[in-house]
Formats: sequence, C-alpha cells, structure tokens
Amino acid sequence: VQLQASGGGLVQAGGSLRLSCAASGRAFSMSVMGWVRQAPGKEREFVAAITLSGTGTDYGDFVKGRFTISRDNAKNTVDLQMNSLKPEDTAVYYCTANPTYTTWAQGYRYWGQGTQVTVSS
Repeated sequence: VQLQASGGGLVQAGGSLRLSCAASGRAFSMSVMGWVRQAPGKEREFVAAITLSGTGTDYGDFVKGRFTISRDNAKNTVDLQMNSLKPEDTAVYYCTANPTYTTWAQGYRYWGQGTQVTVSS
C-alpha cells in the first residue's frame, strides 16, 4: 500500500482542517487505516483508526470528539476531519495502514510521507 497525505496547513486555534489520504494498491480494501501524529521532540501519537468496513473507529484520548475519521473504499481514500483545533495539535500527521486493527502508534506497517498541521494561538 502506498499512501499520499494532503490537506495540512496553518490554521488559527478553533479552526478546522480536513486531511485526506489517497492509497494505491488493491490492499487498501484489506487494510485498517489510521492517522498518527508526531510533534517536534515528542514520540509518535495515535490519532485515529478505522476498520476495513468503515463501521468501527477509535480515537486518541486527546481527541475528545473533535476529529472524525472516514474512508471510501471505492475511491481508496481515508479522511480526517479536525475541528476545534488547538495549538497542541500542531504536528506532522501521517496516514497509515496495517493488515490488522491497532491503536498503537508504532504498530502500523505502511506510512505516508506526512503532512504538516500548524495551529496558531
């Protein structure tokens, strides 16, 4: 699975961004998809995951209802809608994929190149 993330940028606190990830390869429909982020000087942090069918999702504790992950298996895409953004959400966000379900940030087999999200106060 090859992953290409887009949609990052600079936004003010309280604003919204939508990240998108385009996946290539037939394995997309057999992969759990997720988003992992890494802020400068910090470890990678699990953000969200979605099951193969798209009916099951999980989020990092810090999300608290602000983010929504979704996928379109017909288009091979997975999105992350981020609302009520905070300065502490500033990080590089990676689109990830794995054959089995995981909420462990280090547990994903496939990684995209990352997209920068910067939230100003």
